[in-house]
Amino acid sequence: MSSPLSAVRHSDSAQRMHVVSDETTQIADMVLDYARRRLLSTDTPLDKPFPPSELRRLAAGSIGESGIGARRALALFENVLAPSCITTDHPQYLSFIPSAPTKAATAFDLVVSATAVYGGSWLEGSGAVFAENEVLSWLASEFGLPATAGGVFVQGGTVGNLSALVAARDHRARTLRERNRPRPERWVVVCSAEAHSSIASAAHVMDIDVVAVPVGESGMLRGEHIAPALVEHGDAVIAVVATAGSTNFGIVDDLASVAALKDEHDFWLHVDGAYGLAAMLTPVARARFAGVERADSLIVDPHKWLFAPFDACALVYRDPENGRLAHTQHAEYLDTLTAAAEYNPSDYAVQLTRRARGLPLWFSLATFGAAAYREAIGISIDLARRIADEIGRRPHLRLVREPQLSVVVFEREGWDAAAYAAWSDRLLDEQRAFVVPSSHGGRVNTRFAIVNPMTTFEQLVEVLDSMA
Repeated sequence: MSSPLSAVRHSDSAQRMHVVSDETTQIADMVLDYARRRLLSTDTPLDKPFPPSELRRLAAGSIGESGIGARRALALFENVLAPSCITTDHPQYLSFIPSAPTKAATAFDLVVSATAVYGGSWLEGSGAVFAENEVLSWLASEFGLPATAGGVFVQGGTVGNLSALVAARDHRARTLRERNRPRPERWVVVCSAEAHSSIASAAHVMDIDVVAVPVGESGMLRGEHIAPALVEHGDAVIAVVATAGSTNFGIVDDLASVAALKDEHDFWLHVDGAYGLAAMLTPVARARFAGVERADSLIVDPHKWLFAPFDACALVYRDPENGRLAHTQHAEYLDTLTAAAEYNPSDYAVQLTRRARGLPLWFSLATFGAAAYREAIGISIDLARRIADEIGRRPHLRLVREPQLSVVVFEREGWDAAAYAAWSDRLLDEQRAFVVPSSHGGRVNTRFAIVNPMTTFEQLVEVLDSMA
């Protein structure tokens, strides 16, 4: 049986983690100093992953009953763990889709954590919700949606697409009930064969079918491609998913011709613009996105080309009520929220608890203004076009497709998968760039994914030179 003294000691130990003391002051100073140095650094290396054996040798054993202390824990992170993570906002990080958060957005991300803001309900975080909704309204307006449009910031494009498709299914089911029409045995979502993998993942989670429509050499989904599927599957179609900037090629589907089918067919149009829809903010590319204004839902990821830190996806509904009806969770302890009329972000996606992850973007936009964002996005598009022209001038290189946005896919003649892998590994080992192999149609290639306005033409040329 525990004595009163041991209970007091236990309480003191637990409270030590939370009370303000000389120790917590020192911890805050150490952490903020490291964050400041890292934030303001102009020579942060690319870094690279360590093998598991090396991390076990250098970093194992940090978790125990007594703790190793803040100074040792921070030193372990700074000297071992952080250098084993590739720096995604480095100008020469050119793989996947990079991140390039503004310094303001990154700094404010600290504020979001330090203030313990909860972003799930108006009752608990009205100021944060208001600021996030300001950004969502601005995005909706830029994309041509009505002033009544709204939504929520979620973790990433996968969660955004899943949440939108759940809302689309709920809307289809309600519509069929209202029309006294039978529910189909299987729901269907129609998309391009080049749609993002998250669409198939969402369909798997939802236990629905995907009709992946083949597209031509251009990679663009057009209305003529999906019209037969709409006729064949009829009421079973919960949504058509169009892509506004595919991850692999940066291809924008023919949104206008897809949206035009809504004049003849009743379907929910969802636009997956996780990477590329941000390009609509610049006059250089706006015309490519004609038709997005007819979307019933769309997503765009600020942690990609809107210069916010991980992780944030803006999910916007034409009619937010469809999202609320599909996603509001009901429980006795939530009665005070569900009975109120206020805007609760947790009602609009497959989440309840949520961080106010839209605030860093709000702060950065409020600080610099939209014009700076438009210019920064335009820089990447211009750079992609310049380096594509340079690739075209080199006889041993071949563009796989002409870039539409800021992804440039190309091949090195005579190289197999092993040659690409060895070249990629060498670039990273030498800290020159992070460029990984990719593929299309069974052929190995590589690609530049450019979103960082600090990336230069000369840096990209150096990468091309290394392939000679």
